[in-house]
Amino acid sequence: MPSDSPAANRDSASPHQSRSPSPAGQDVLTLRALVSTKDAGVIIGKAGKNVADLRDQTGVKAGVSKVIPGVHERVLTVTGAVDSVAKAYALIIAQLVEANPASPSVSSSSGSHTSIRLLISHNLMGTIIGRNGLKIKAIQDGSGARMVASKDMLPQSTERVVDVQGSPESIGRAIEEIGRCLLEDWERGLGTVLYHPGVADERSGGSMGGAGRRAHNYSGSYSGRRSNAGEMSTRATSPPSPESPSQAANLRTQNISIPSDMVGCIIGRGGTKITEIRRLSGSKISIAKAPHDETGERMFTIVGTPEANEKALFLLYNQLESEKERRVGKEQQQDQDED
Repeated sequence: MPSDSPAANRDSASPHQSRSPSPAGQDVLTLRALVSTKDAGVIIGKAGKNVADLRDQTGVKAGVSKVIPGVHERVLTVTGAVDSVAKAYALIIAQLVEANPASPSVSSSSGSHTSIRLLISHNLMGTIIGRNGLKIKAIQDGSGARMVASKDMLPQSTERVVDVQGSPESIGRAIEEIGRCLLEDWERGLGTVLYHPGVADERSGGSMGGAGRRAHNYSGSYSGRRSNAGEMSTRATSPPSPESPSQAANLRTQNISIPSDMVGCIIGRGGTKITEIRRLSGSKISIAKAPHDETGERMFTIVGTPEANEKALFLLYNQLESEKERRVGKEQQQDQDED
C-alpha cells in the first residue's frame, strides 16, 4: 500500500480555508468525503506524489485526515472553485477504480462504476434534494450518476452521507451540481458540526492523550462569504469539578462560540430553553456573560460525557436552526405585507 508522508497530510484543507474567496472572485467550496484507509493510501500515493499531482492538475487544496489507530475510515477534504473540486473528485475516483479493479463496487459489465461517500450538512440536504425530490432527480438525470442520502446524522456531528454512484465522469458532473447547490444556500451550512471518524468511540481517559490530540474546529465549511458566524470550536479537557474519579475519566469539556444575537433564543424566556437542553442532554452548560472577542460572540461551555455532549450539541444546533427559520419566515411575511 502506498505510504503516507508529512507532505501528503500537512496541506489537508481545514474548515477555515473555505472562507476565503478565490482570486477570480468565485466562492470557494470545501467538500469532504469518507474514504477507507486503503483508498486514502492510493489517493496520497508514495511520498505524497498522487495528491501533489492532483493539486497541480486542478489547482485545489487537497488532503486526507491522519490515521487513527483502530479506525478504518479517513476524511478526504478538497477545497477550490466548484468546477475544480468536481474535476479533482473525478480524477480521484478514476484513480481508485484503476487501483482496485476487483473491488465489489466496480462493475465491469457496465463500465467503470464505483461510488464516493460525500459528507453533507444535515441542514443542506434539503437544498440538494429539493421540493418533492425534484432537485436530486435533476442532478441524477443530468449527470448519469445515482445518489443515495442517508437518513441519520453521523455520530457527534450534524453531517450525513450522500453516496454518489456511477462512472468517474458522471460522479464528477453530479459533484459539480451538488457544489453549486451548497454555495447557493451557504448560510444553512453555518454551524455544521463536522464528522470525525473515531470520535464517538473515545471513551478512555480524560487526559489530553486521546481526544485532546484531535481537538477540532466545527464550522460551516462551504463558502467564503462570512467569517465567524455560527462557528463552533471544541476541545477536550478534564472537567473542573468531577464527582468521582471514574466519572472524570469519561467527561469532556467543549466550548462553543455562538453569535450574540442568537443567544437569547437558546436561553429562552426565564431560561426555560437552556434548562430543558441541560435536562435532556445531561450536560452542564454555562454561558459567558460577555463576548469573548471582537466578533461579539458569546462562549457556551458544555461539560459531560461524549454521549451527553453530543446530545447537547444537537439540541443547541436545532434551536439555532429553528430560530433562523423563524426569522426568515418573518422577513418573507414582511415582504409580502409590503407588496
